Amino acid sequence: MTKNLLIELGLEEMPAYVVTPSMKQLRDKMGQFLKEERLSFDKIEMFSTPRRLAVRVVNLADYQTDLVEEFKGPAKQIALDEKGAFTKAAQGFVRGKGLTVDDITFRDIKGTEYVYVTKKEAGKPAREVLKAIPDLLKSLTFPVSMHWASNRFDFIRPVHTLIVLLNDEMLEMDFLDITSNRISRGHRFLGKEVAITSVDSYEDDLRKEFVITNSVERESMIVEQIKTIEKEKNVVVEIDEKLLNEVLNLVEYPTAFMGSFDVKYLDIPEEVLITSMKSHQRYFVVRDQNGQLLPHFISVRNGNDKGLQNVVQGNEKVLLARLEDGEFFWREDQKLKIDDLVEKLKQVTFHEKIGSLYEHMERVEKIANLIGRQLHLSSDDLENLNRASKIYKFDLLTGMVGEFDELQGIMGEKYALLAGEKLDVATAIREHYMPISAEGELPDSLVGALLAISDKLDTLLSFFSVDLIPSGSNDPYALRRATQGIVRILDKFGWSLSLEELITSVYQLDVTPFNYTNQSEVMSFILARIEKMMGSDISKDIIEAVLSSSTSVVRTLLETSLAISEKARQDDFKTSVESLSRVFNLADKANSDKVDESLFENSFEEKLYQVTKSLDLAADMSDNLDNLFALSPVIDAFFDNTMVMVDNQALKDNRLAILAQLRNKANQVAAFNKINTK
Repeated sequence: MTKNLLIELGLEEMPAYVVTPSMKQLRDKMGQFLKEERLSFDKIEMFSTPRRLAVRVVNLADYQTDLVEEFKGPAKQIALDEKGAFTKAAQGFVRGKGLTVDDITFRDIKGTEYVYVTKKEAGKPAREVLKAIPDLLKSLTFPVSMHWASNRFDFIRPVHTLIVLLNDEMLEMDFLDITSNRISRGHRFLGKEVAITSVDSYEDDLRKEFVITNSVERESMIVEQIKTIEKEKNVVVEIDEKLLNEVLNLVEYPTAFMGSFDVKYLDIPEEVLITSMKSHQRYFVVRDQNGQLLPHFISVRNGNDKGLQNVVQGNEKVLLARLEDGEFFWREDQKLKIDDLVEKLKQVTFHEKIGSLYEHMERVEKIANLIGRQLHLSSDDLENLNRASKIYKFDLLTGMVGEFDELQGIMGEKYALLAGEKLDVATAIREHYMPISAEGELPDSLVGALLAISDKLDTLLSFFSVDLIPSGSNDPYALRRATQGIVRILDKFGWSLSLEELITSVYQLDVTPFNYTNQSEVMSFILARIEKMMGSDISKDIIEAVLSSSTSVVRTLLETSLAISEKARQDDFKTSVESLSRVFNLADKANSDKVDESLFENSFEEKLYQVTKSLDLAADMSDNLDNLFALSPVIDAFFDNTMVMVDNQALKDNRLAILAQLRNKANQVAAFNKINTK
């Protein structure tokens, strides 16, 4: 027999960004709990609104499956004494399993008999196992938590109701001073409390009280309502997925509507209007069929369509205040001078242990100039890069960015163009923030990419230098994201910049009065980001081999890891890598890579030396591996016919030098002795 199980936790309104992850967490923990408790089921359905988290387990078994465990004990000669009685070792073994010596059997394994016992445990009723549900709920974790009243246990929001039903039967249990019952809360304004009749009536019972518990259904309602408005008004609505997910977790019964604002506000930069609507008011943006922004917006009400016009007017009034602010700041900011704002950055703290934003920009300028010269930028590009690095944070002191911090960089670009700055300079001001997320958009312009790298490099080195180094999951200054951005930009542009040499040259810059320290830790941190970019499909040993190579060019490292992974599927991979590994292991004993050809005693030494000299690893990585793997017969012939570690010191050193030369070239690709071929 099976039954359906419903668990609903009723709460105060949760933050929108918490709802979906919490719903999925409850589903996953419920599934794990049931599997660990040996209760079979068909599937787990999940439900959520801003005021509830719920799961429905379909076809849950009435009983746990029986547990049968077999344990191997001591050998028979240890389990029995000379009189054939069970020893203390045997007695202790069975006692530890909750059994007696009467349960012992003997089994022969490869000529030796061992003690075996079988422990059987009958499955408990599901109703008894489910008493642990309150503990499961307490195990839920949230990004923010609180405690209330006299309760000392932290949770996302105060708990009001708990429902646990098995088909139509209510299971009574306590959670945070709440005793479970059948009562769920309807819509805060349109509904009332409702008794859930059974597990299967859950959605319909709450629908009558204006609560759509299924988030997928709620999302579909919002999308269909927006499409209806699009058709009726002949407009195009930008349905941003992130915004849609946030909106559906703000409402329990959605009704979409269109509002408007004065056309005069379209003179404000589009980014300001969109930020005011999307980020601050959770409105969807409306455009005409040609993609031009219209003086309208789409919002979603938490309720039905009664009195909707009053809601429209209220939303228009709220948005108007935002647009008035935007218009004011847009007008007033244009009166400011960039150089004056840059001077004021001397009074703005970057970090109390590091200094001001102005000092940060000075260091960035030096780094940018250094990288620009390493990449042999044209004089025009270098001039634009230097100018951008002198002013690129100025917009942080504008009124617009002070009010709408999401527009930093974006407004900097616009104000720079209005002030007569060159396009490349203005673009770089916007792009230096990129990427703004782990997989976010990267800069497109040369100057923007270099400014972004320079800004992130100083941030990384500065925080490491004052020992503010991320540990575990703790990364309050987003240094991992900044470093990931450095690596991704280097990969995108394919610059042949050695990270090792670049970091060393940056550490040699005069950034007085600040000093960069912890260079080795910085390099390890960057390599960890490259490892992350290689992805989980690349085996750990190949990643280690590639990162241990003598190159630190990002594009080369990423291409090499992919190329080796592809070659690993070929039949000759194992033998080729083993040959190269032998070279690497012996070459570690070499004191030099200088070879004296007059000391050669056989043709195999000569052959290996000559092919090493002629080895060209300037092709693409797949060809480089082919060229290295082609040496396997020559390497094997050398070892088969030449004793390397001979007593004659001169001969030994010379042969090790041959191997060192080959190792040094091969190590441009990977440290092959770190690849596991077993």
